[in-house]
Amino acid sequence: MSSCKTATSGSCSLWVKTLSHLVVLSSLCPLVSGYSVRERVHDLMSRYPLIDGHNDLALQLRIHHNNRLSQIDLHNVSKVATDIFRLQAGHVQAQMFAVYVMCGAQEKDAVRLTLEQIDVVRRMCTEYQDFELVTSAQELQNAKMRHKIACLISIEGGHSIDSSIPALRMFYQLGVRSMALTHTCNTPWAESSSKLYKVYQRHNNSLTPFGKAVVEEMNRLGMIVDLSHTSWDTAMAVLRHSKAPVIFSHSSSYSICNHSRNVPDWLLRELKKKQGLIMVNLHSNFISCKDKANISRVADHFDHIKNVIGAESIGVGGDFEGAVSFPQGLEDVSKYPALIQELLQRNWTEHDLANVLRRNFLQVFEEVERVRDNLSYNLPSEIQVPAEEVQNSCRLDLRPPDRRGLPSDQGPSSRAQQRPRGLPVLAIVVLISSLLMMD
Repeated sequence: MSSCKTATSGSCSLWVKTLSHLVVLSSLCPLVSGYSVRERVHDLMSRYPLIDGHNDLALQLRIHHNNRLSQIDLHNVSKVATDIFRLQAGHVQAQMFAVYVMCGAQEKDAVRLTLEQIDVVRRMCTEYQDFELVTSAQELQNAKMRHKIACLISIEGGHSIDSSIPALRMFYQLGVRSMALTHTCNTPWAESSSKLYKVYQRHNNSLTPFGKAVVEEMNRLGMIVDLSHTSWDTAMAVLRHSKAPVIFSHSSSYSICNHSRNVPDWLLRELKKKQGLIMVNLHSNFISCKDKANISRVADHFDHIKNVIGAESIGVGGDFEGAVSFPQGLEDVSKYPALIQELLQRNWTEHDLANVLRRNFLQVFEEVERVRDNLSYNLPSEIQVPAEEVQNSCRLDLRPPDRRGLPSDQGPSSRAQQRPRGLPVLAIVVLISSLLMMD
């Protein structure tokens, strides 16, 4: 017999109403809870807006618009995942914009192309009031106070300097504050994680003496050394040699996805010893080792790295515009709050997330600048890459040209050598004629 049949009609009615109210409230709990978490995310990211370690918007501006900024409005750009409105929606306060030129430019026009990409980043970050070009940790913080999106310039691939430390210094003067030592190709002095290009193959020499000189000069300048795209051996050699902390600007956990672009646990521990930073990449192939992924799988990378080296060594390097596939729910830069919400729901503390969002990167940047200040007495490096290591036919041999075999009017000559050959004979004939007339 049901309880209603044994109770009075009034009490039964009250019991039914109470039960129905409980059912309604229980159905609303997920909505209330979700709203609360979203509010926490908004509050947290308003106080600690994101510093994103890697974005290839400049590459897409070349591909789609040939760097003609006058033809587009960066507030709302089609065919890409990044524009000003979406950066603001994603609480991105500072963006490391990558200056990338393809490895096919190595030994050709890589330096010119790099200059053109620096130019387009500088233009977009000075011509738009929402952006502010910054070159120091303090300027980055100042931009936050002014509610600007701070732009940092990084070079993606050491082939951009054409094995020239003076070129590296000139890029620094133009505002570059970070450089990845390789991209998908080896340089003459450092080794890539990729086997795509069969150039500058070496054995047991992942960072040459010249490569060490590049790292030393970056330390002296105050330029952040980026190990994303380097081989593990090169990364380890840099960690041993660098006086300043280094970063992986857009790499994830090898234990979760065993892609060569990701970082194994043993290397993470070495990074921790150096007070360095791994900024987790969101590219699906590096998250799930296949074209499709979701936010939960991204959070798995954060959880694993946190368990190995702690939240104080983690950042975010989305790699938007540099990859073709991103996890469901993280399709563009406006979706970063969804990632932070997932981590909050996994019991990450707001203190840890504030570190991940910005404080960890700032600490690394400030330490790089402190090392620079300590090395201020060091003279600029004059080390040159050995010619036998470069083997680049496009490099000019700075010697006078060999003029043997050139036509006479192209060789070295004096005015006397340029006189017509018949003039001496004519002079002799005139002299003899004069003498005969005197007789």
